[in-house]
Amino acid sequence: MSTNNLTSGGENQPWRPLIGITMGDPAGIGPEIVVKALADPAIRALGRFVVFGLNETLAYAADRSEIDCYWWRFQHDHLYNCNNNVTVADFDELYEIPEPPARPNRLCGQASLSFLQGAIQLAKKQRLAALVTGPICKQSWKLAKCRFPGHTELLAHAFRAKQVAMMFAGGPLRVVLATIHEPLFGVRHKFTIGRVFDPIVLLDKALRQWFGIDQPRIAVAGVNPHAGENGQFGDEEKRIIAPAILMAGETGVNCSGPFPADTVFSMALDGKFDGVVAMYHDQGLIPIKLLAPNESVNITLGLPIIRTSVDHGTAFDIAGKNIARIEPMKNAIRMAVRLARTQNQVLAGEQ
Repeated sequence: MSTNNLTSGGENQPWRPLIGITMGDPAGIGPEIVVKALADPAIRALGRFVVFGLNETLAYAADRSEIDCYWWRFQHDHLYNCNNNVTVADFDELYEIPEPPARPNRLCGQASLSFLQGAIQLAKKQRLAALVTGPICKQSWKLAKCRFPGHTELLAHAFRAKQVAMMFAGGPLRVVLATIHEPLFGVRHKFTIGRVFDPIVLLDKALRQWFGIDQPRIAVAGVNPHAGENGQFGDEEKRIIAPAILMAGETGVNCSGPFPADTVFSMALDGKFDGVVAMYHDQGLIPIKLLAPNESVNITLGLPIIRTSVDHGTAFDIAGKNIARIEPMKNAIRMAVRLARTQNQVLAGEQ
């Protein structure tokens, strides 16, 4: 990525990364949390921002919160100037969002997909330092005939990423998932050595490059109770997880396990490990959401662009009520800026 496309101001000006933010599902809480997060002068001071969404919907959210509109608006296909503090790339040709009560909706799915595609196009032009995604409704994407179950899979396809992993960082924990949006009873059919090896290596790289840990210590969880107890409760630990750990170790990664899932996170809390690789979605997300409520940030590893996201959904039940928590969106923005600055420093050092 060329730093020339990302810098702003002269040589003596502090670097302010351009961060793309997708509004998410128009019928959810995305518009509210984006407007409120960027209304904070401390957040706006971190960089420059371009929001992909519906200007009218964002303006309604601002009005409900008694916030004056603080952004510039451009039609999304005429987005020439992104040097303002906040710019809205407006997709106003799409439609009017459904009236409450909100629910999964094909048109909303098409809209949130359009916002993401707009952000991807700008990212491919190397104009974004990072991307923050607002909450979408996966059922709405399905109704819109999208063949990808979520952001991670669609972004991996769009950027032709060979290996990606979903990471959650919050409070004392950094957790990466070996499998993502798979039905629990379907995990075994896609559970391979590579599915465990890849997130271990990606986590090691992220901890080194983005979190400043020179010698990361990584713990790998088992998939069965008691990590299989020497094959008594399943052989996946011996047949799949242990070989993946061995392979990662041979590449120079300091990783160990498999550990029982009911103890591995306690060991990470005690400072014995810098990150944990969990085998499936809820195994990793339950502890981090319990220990770091409203703090954890979703980070996609393996993409050529930094992508962070809130770790919650559309919250249709409270959409439009002006009561959504905004700290998760603020944290996602802060993390995106932090990682972008680290990456910019690395790129500057290579030139």
